[in-house]
Amino acid sequence: MNEDVFNTSIRKFLKALGVTAQREIEKAVRKALEEGKLKGTEKFPAKAIVSLGGIGLSHEVTGEIELE
Repeated sequence: MNEDVFNTSIRKFLKALGVTAQREIEKAVRKALEEGKLKGTEKFPAKAIVSLGGIGLSHEVTGEIELE
């Protein structure tokens, strides 16, 4: 296994995950605010699951997203 290729590939995947997830969360929250479904002071439980097919990896990360 080439460690440099492996590491670069993981970082590329995680960067894409972070950027796209942030964009989708921002869009969903802004839409809910525009529609009056949110006050803008809420906190939301958040969960992300990363899975890697072929080796049975499933890793869950939980946290909280605050609007204010």
